[in-house]
Amino acid sequence: MEDTFSNLATYGYIGLFLYSLGGGFVALLGAGVLSYMGKMDLTTSLFIAFIANALGDVMLFYMARYQKSMMMDGLRKHRRKLALSHALMKKYGSWIILFQKFVYGIKTLIPIAIGLTKYDFKKFAILNFFSAGVWALVVGLGAYYSGAPLIKLAELIGEKPWIAPLLLVTFGGLLWLYMEKATKKKVKK
Repeated sequence: MEDTFSNLATYGYIGLFLYSLGGGFVALLGAGVLSYMGKMDLTTSLFIAFIANALGDVMLFYMARYQKSMMMDGLRKHRRKLALSHALMKKYGSWIILFQKFVYGIKTLIPIAIGLTKYDFKKFAILNFFSAGVWALVVGLGAYYSGAPLIKLAELIGEKPWIAPLLLVTFGGLLWLYMEKATKKKVKK
């Protein structure tokens, strides 16, 4: 176990950066708990997650805006989810840039959907950097201050390994049901 913590302290910041480019929720939770344990620095972890998360969404926006044909080829299977992203954009406006940081399943689609529109790049970048900062503070500090219960949960899962797949299947199933319902084609009468 101590080997694992040593490796995480050594390579944790690199992993946090790379994982935060595409989301980073779980990595930031881990960094917050490791900071609570004294294995990583909280301020450095928050800063790395903030920068990487903001850069990742800006890159998705940029690719959608200027590499539209390449992006659309990769998104053919996700047209309904992309349509959901557009609908959420219309419904919530610029607030969706903040909301998407916390919602698994649409996190990568929202910047792409916004990039496909005529939304101003500077406005997106400013709101995205602000949202990434809020996200890093809420998730990172939340994990840091919830370190003791999260460590106990990890120990419980270590003692009873069947809990982890059960939680993952439950979470994945609920997410799948939501996405199916949200992207279901509505029949007009």
